[in-house]
Amino acid sequence: MKYANTSTAGRLIRIKVFIIIFLSALPIIEGTSQSVSRSDVPPLKERLFYGGSFGLQFGTVTDIDISPVIGIWLLPRINVAAGPKFRYFKDKYSFYNSSTMIYGGRAYSELVIIKDLNNIIPIGLNFGFFLHIEDELLSLESSFWQSTSTNTRFVGNTVFAGAGMSQPIGRRSSLNLMFLWSLNDAFDELSYSFYSNPEIRISVIF
Repeated sequence: MKYANTSTAGRLIRIKVFIIIFLSALPIIEGTSQSVSRSDVPPLKERLFYGGSFGLQFGTVTDIDISPVIGIWLLPRINVAAGPKFRYFKDKYSFYNSSTMIYGGRAYSELVIIKDLNNIIPIGLNFGFFLHIEDELLSLESSFWQSTSTNTRFVGNTVFAGAGMSQPIGRRSSLNLMFLWSLNDAFDELSYSFYSNPEIRISVIF
């Protein structure tokens, strides 16, 4: 019971820290919103974006992860996006089922803190920096993950928060590197560590 209390306190601290960081960036949002008139708002098709991530690992553990997304820029520095998630996972040394299919969806929002580092520090680097918060729901096979659930499958809900940097690779395209932390430790009791902390992701947006 003492361990559970400590874990809960740790989760609350992480959530509070992220909220403080997010709120401290709100003046950026307000200033941007006031400086953009209605006539300056791009058409819908220019505010939409697509992309996602693709992961591939072979060896003792086979892990294939496909996560496409579609999103929209609500403001010049704020976007929201959502998409399905499909994952095939296989462990050669698993005592139970050797492979499993994972599927679900996720939704996230990002706040751009710095659009172009070179505009602030003229060193020839055009990186952008942003905050990221995400909610993910996944359906997992109970027998493979040795869950205590009495159903064939169970749903795991994970909330992520973190930051990333973006490297432009075209007029509307970018390569993103993110470092995300799980705020609720939804899979702590499973036989496998489903996510590392931090969770490192690479995605392409266009």
